[in-house]
Amino acid sequence: MILVRADRAIVDGAQRPAAVLVDGETITAVLDRDVVVDGAQEVVLAADEVLLPGLVDTHVHVNEPGRTEWEGFATATRAAAAGGVTTIIDMPLNSLPPTIDVPSLEIKRRAADGQCHVDVGFWGGAVPGNEDRMRSLHDAGVFGVKCFLIDSGVPEFPPLLDPRAALAEIARFGGLMIAHAENGALVTDAKGPRYADFVASRPTAAEDSAIALLLAAARETGARVHVVHLSSAAALPMLAAARAEGVAVSVETCPHYLTLTAEEVPDGDTRFKCCPPVRGAGNQDALWQGLADGTIDMVVSDHSPCTPELKRLDPADPLCGDFGEAWGGIASLQLGLPVIWTAARRRGHSLVEVVRWMAQAPADLVGLRRKGRIAAGHDADLTVLAPEQTFTVGALHHRNPLTPYSGRELHGVVRSTWLRGREVREEPRGALLAREDEV
Repeated sequence: MILVRADRAIVDGAQRPAAVLVDGETITAVLDRDVVVDGAQEVVLAADEVLLPGLVDTHVHVNEPGRTEWEGFATATRAAAAGGVTTIIDMPLNSLPPTIDVPSLEIKRRAADGQCHVDVGFWGGAVPGNEDRMRSLHDAGVFGVKCFLIDSGVPEFPPLLDPRAALAEIARFGGLMIAHAENGALVTDAKGPRYADFVASRPTAAEDSAIALLLAAARETGARVHVVHLSSAAALPMLAAARAEGVAVSVETCPHYLTLTAEEVPDGDTRFKCCPPVRGAGNQDALWQGLADGTIDMVVSDHSPCTPELKRLDPADPLCGDFGEAWGGIASLQLGLPVIWTAARRRGHSLVEVVRWMAQAPADLVGLRRKGRIAAGHDADLTVLAPEQTFTVGALHHRNPLTPYSGRELHGVVRSTWLRGREVREEPRGALLAREDEV
């Protein structure tokens, strides 16, 4: 047995002193800070450290197999552990083949097996014509299916422009659809280095109209839906209204939308390109308000790296990238916790809230009942954070560490990460997870 003593721990929605008793892979009790437990090996946190549950990131593009030069299970999960993340759920696209049926899921699992430093689960994909395969994906343990309402950027994962048939099928077996919601009819082509042109090419109206379509289809079918990477704060009232009506909808946003602003993006610096785009400071303020009032449920990374060549950056002139031609995705898996904590503390939010957004709510979304909390019966997934210590973003464990956060000073150093009762070190101990049906 191991007894972890902390002057500050995030337990039961509060920060307080605690001693966490771990037997094997499981938390068996959360006790008073100074309790005596005979025979237990003690780990005592420093006075400047806080004990958090391991974070759960339900939006990660690992890209293996097929595009492993972009990212892979070994590098992605090592980066996750370095950032205090103990569970990731891998997206069904950008790998080859995409995870749109059970055989492709098995290929993905074989690629991941033995490489993972944290626990890993998988999303399936919803594309035109695979409605009859979604139930078998569900039965095989995926946590839901992902669709795009716009071109995904890769030809092997086409958009689902009308999601009603897929949602009707999902409703029959009680599944979950997560959706990239942008309306391609309202997106224009923007080439060149000017960031303002790129933002104008993907207006909030494109996002808002696609979300409206998704909500209408969810009302019609009764299916459960989740909006990924919300960037448009203008959509918050309709999302709140739909939830009040009883539509089963949840919402995520990402660190880049909460911490980066269009006003600060240098022209040509395509490290900042993502879809939907980083928008203005006023929109960002409204997203934080949506988090505070519960309209937005969670914060996840949307870690979507690529090779430097695909970012269309010239090493001799890094600010001459073409926003129209560059791959859209931000690498941030290792940095999500300090990025969000740095911004949250400045806005008066607590670590308790950050844990709710980045551990509890994502675990709840996908039904991982043993993850996301420090509680008896849960996996002993723990993160030791020094919240007041600062660092400058430099070398990262991502395979391609291009990130818009390079050189930034952040608060919050992850000093250690524990996966199911043992500190994450060199050997990959991560398990491959499957959805747990309610009992």
